[in-house]
Amino acid sequence: MAATQIGETPGDGDGTWPRPSKCRVIAVANQKGGVGKTTTSVNIAAALSMHGQRVLVVDLDPQGNASTALATEHRGDVPDVYQVLVDDLPMGDIVKQVPDMPNLYCAPATIDLAGAEIELVSLVAREARLRRALGAYGVTDLDYIVIDCPPSLGLLTVNALVAADEVMIPIQCEYYALEGLGQLLRNVDLIKAHLNPTLMLSTIVLTMYDGRTRLASQVAEEVRAHFGDTVLKTVIPRSVRLSEAPSYGQSVMTYDPGSSGAMAYMDAAREIAHRATVA
Repeated sequence: MAATQIGETPGDGDGTWPRPSKCRVIAVANQKGGVGKTTTSVNIAAALSMHGQRVLVVDLDPQGNASTALATEHRGDVPDVYQVLVDDLPMGDIVKQVPDMPNLYCAPATIDLAGAEIELVSLVAREARLRRALGAYGVTDLDYIVIDCPPSLGLLTVNALVAADEVMIPIQCEYYALEGLGQLLRNVDLIKAHLNPTLMLSTIVLTMYDGRTRLASQVAEEVRAHFGDTVLKTVIPRSVRLSEAPSYGQSVMTYDPGSSGAMAYMDAAREIAHRATVA
């Protein structure tokens, strides 16, 4: 099956995107590094917010790259997700509105979060700390919560999967694309069986697509053969603008909305918004 070309518009036009019947909590996960998790989290969230959706990005990666891209302070003594998970700080005490994006909010991560994997081990209900925090925060005013996971299958990612309704997996269109994916899917099944029965793999996003190479097309075809309609029609191209935007504290949607990367993420977000909400 051929990949959708960049800029192709699946679904309906650019009118008001449908609001989900309840807040959709989406964990963006893949234990492989460098596959575009943070880029996907930030730009999908930004695109949704630009079409009237109210979106919270929860940065669960100790590197704090999502916080950087959303111009949310995450250095020094800034209250962050670490204190929510380990010290029971209310989520509302750390959530900040993203500058110049009235519908977009960020719960930042600082480097302190790197120690959370160890400190969570001894805590009661350690796998459900994030779910409890989001439940207490209240999600009735939100349409989407996008959780940017770290590149591991540790307790932070487990917390994201227990808190989420849906899993979104970015897969890069490169040689080792499917390597390690089986372990992630096994973890999703285990969490579904024991901790979160409503969890579902709802979306796979093909990233770093280079239409000039035969390999990228082969990988895209292989992923689509494995996962069918779970894979978005839109593919995300390799784009310098996607790499540049975070250094300016922006998503690519505001940094260069006419770029191939921005148009692709806008199309991908439109697909997600028009897909059936979780049961």
